[in-house]
Amino acid sequence: MTGTLLPIPLPRLPDAAEAVPARYREETMAGQLAETIDLASHLAITHVVVAVAVMTFFWDVASHRYLVSLVAAVTIFSGLLPAIGWVGRHRQAWLPGLGVRTKAVRILILGLGLAWSTMPFVLFGPSGVDHRMLVVAITAGLIATAFVLNGIPHLAICFCVPLVVGSFLALVLTGEQASFLLAVLLAIYAAFVLASVRRMTRLSTERILDRVRVFHQNETIGLLLHEFEANTSDWLWETDAAGTLQHVSERMAEVSGIAMADLLHAPFDRLLRSGRPDAPLGDGGRELIALTRSATAFRDHVVEIPGPDGPRWWRLSGKPTYDRDGSFVGVRGVGSDITATRRSEDRIAYLASYDSLTCLANRALFGLQAGAECERAGRVNEPCALLYMDLDGFKIVNDTFGHNIGDRLLQQVARRLRTAVDTGELVARLGGDEFAILHRRITDDAAVGLAERLIAIVSAPYVIDGIQVEIGASVGIGMTPRDAVEPESLMGKADLALYHAKSSGKGRVSMFEPTLERAMRTRRDLETDLKAAIAQGELDLHYQPLVNLRTGRVDSFEALLRWSTPARGVISPADFVPVAEACGLISAIGRWVLGRACAEAVRWPAATRIAVNISPSHFRHSDLLQDVVDALSASGLDPRRLELEITESIFFEMNAAIASNLRELRALGVRIALDDFGTGYSSLSYLIRFPVDKIKIDRSFIKDMNTRHECLAIIEAILTLARKLSIRVTAEGVESVEQAIMLQARRCDDIQGFLFSPARPAGEVPLLLEMLPMRFHAIFPVQAREIGREIEDAHARLSA
Repeated sequence: MTGTLLPIPLPRLPDAAEAVPARYREETMAGQLAETIDLASHLAITHVVVAVAVMTFFWDVASHRYLVSLVAAVTIFSGLLPAIGWVGRHRQAWLPGLGVRTKAVRILILGLGLAWSTMPFVLFGPSGVDHRMLVVAITAGLIATAFVLNGIPHLAICFCVPLVVGSFLALVLTGEQASFLLAVLLAIYAAFVLASVRRMTRLSTERILDRVRVFHQNETIGLLLHEFEANTSDWLWETDAAGTLQHVSERMAEVSGIAMADLLHAPFDRLLRSGRPDAPLGDGGRELIALTRSATAFRDHVVEIPGPDGPRWWRLSGKPTYDRDGSFVGVRGVGSDITATRRSEDRIAYLASYDSLTCLANRALFGLQAGAECERAGRVNEPCALLYMDLDGFKIVNDTFGHNIGDRLLQQVARRLRTAVDTGELVARLGGDEFAILHRRITDDAAVGLAERLIAIVSAPYVIDGIQVEIGASVGIGMTPRDAVEPESLMGKADLALYHAKSSGKGRVSMFEPTLERAMRTRRDLETDLKAAIAQGELDLHYQPLVNLRTGRVDSFEALLRWSTPARGVISPADFVPVAEACGLISAIGRWVLGRACAEAVRWPAATRIAVNISPSHFRHSDLLQDVVDALSASGLDPRRLELEITESIFFEMNAAIASNLRELRALGVRIALDDFGTGYSSLSYLIRFPVDKIKIDRSFIKDMNTRHECLAIIEAILTLARKLSIRVTAEGVESVEQAIMLQARRCDDIQGFLFSPARPAGEVPLLLEMLPMRFHAIFPVQAREIGREIEDAHARLSA
């Protein structure tokens, strides 16, 4: 501020204002100067008139030169005072050069006082009594000028002191007692005037300081309100007692979409009608109008505002205002547009109840609706069906074509389900590829018919971005109130029915039956016992030989898992392996099997391999490679003697982890065998992209090969394909000599089955290695002699 450069100190303010900021002091001083300058023209005219009067009255008494000089001096000093104010009239214009202006005013006033102080000296002596009384009267009148100079502290002193001193000395120097008394009275009068002026100056300073404070406070409030309205979604509003808008801001006009000129002095309800007088009031509008008219305070009142782009929502708060007499003068308040927040809240509420991908009801909403329907069905004894659907083959699509195609497939499935189900019935996506339909007032047969129709609709081919995708579906059905009266229980019953449908071959419909629950309890008990068996080491491995159809030797053994308990006896792998896969124990079991089989096989002859079945879920796990490495390292078995048997499902579930495991296992030297070949849905192209070392023909083809020509044709095709691809072939489930002879004639490499031996404990492996070649020679004596001659010829060629 310029106050730091002032040539004279700022005036001392009243005690109450001692702590005010420097800028307040400067503006107070500017106000004092402005008020003084405002009266300067009147002061100049008055003093010039008085000077001219003195010249007229004393023209015959005093020196003409003095009288003219006095008029000239008074005119110059008093006339220059208004000129100081010509630069600017606004109070802010006084701030630049404030100190210089104030000093100039004081110099001019001091000069004016000195000019008038000469009058008593010059005129009092040569004058008569009348003229002397006139001098005293004029002097007393001039002293009253101090009242005009109260705006600036000490300014009255600058004028009065020279005048009073000059008058006092002029009167005293006459030597007359009356003049002396008159001088004393004049001094007392001057002291009274100066004391009064000092009091008036203090009051004037306080008044100007208060005015400065109020100005700055209003300016600050205005700035804050402007910033408030400019930078937030809120705005201020004000009405008069009649409900007419008195304050309209730019923000308010922007939010309402109505011009400021149209809003100002418009009825308050027009704002709530989006500027259209005939538009209806939205929710909360009538109540808000009633509150403003009844002078009732309100807070956070939400009102709906109609608009061309849909409704908007405002949150308004208001408080009635009153004048000094207590009369109601209107309402002031603040408003904010909460449309975005409201829509966000609605979106959150929607997402809490609906699936964002398919726009179907989600699990939470389905649970609420199912609960209400179960309660209704139980109360009126009217059936309601819960259809629990799971997509078959969706994971393959997702892994093969990516999640984008998978998501769009789910959207198309959802659209098909919505159009296939009656209006009013609830369709929900429970998560992943699981859907549920809640259908009221439906019989068992109608529910099954609906499920079959939905399966047919969902199973129809899809075309997404030019890609044809095919999936299937399975449905489990639970009925309320027959099967359950609680939504959680009903869902559990439908889930059991779905599990039964999928285990029955997929693409099926299954109604819940009590036997399914008993089977599930048995399955859970089996799971509990299996966990205990793993912990207590009750699992064991047996080994079934694979016999070479050319040499009769046992080339390898397949490790087969066995479980025997005192309570249950021997439990088939067909019973407990699916349980292990379902409850996540299969990887731990597979790890144990690998370690145990490798440890046993390392004791066998170096040419004998060990084959271990690997579950698809274990094979797709990224830790499989490390499990194999750990088993080989711990046992010391040559990796080339380990053969891992996988099923065709591995290939049509192909993902990055499976492909990586296949490549790294083969790089390690481990052999890969394709088990149950011909029973899956895989493409033969996988045999080229991911070549295997062995194919095992499923026992279902071997069993009927001598009675069904199509089975034999498939076997011949597999053998021909394998020879072309240099892949070894093993036939599983060989139980008769006739089957063995037919396979040998078609140049099958190995056979496995009860014809030679079932799976036997590890302790019997040495005996099998010794006895099975002799049994082979007994079954194929000619083949044995031919092989013997070929061996002798080979030795002869080597000797030569």
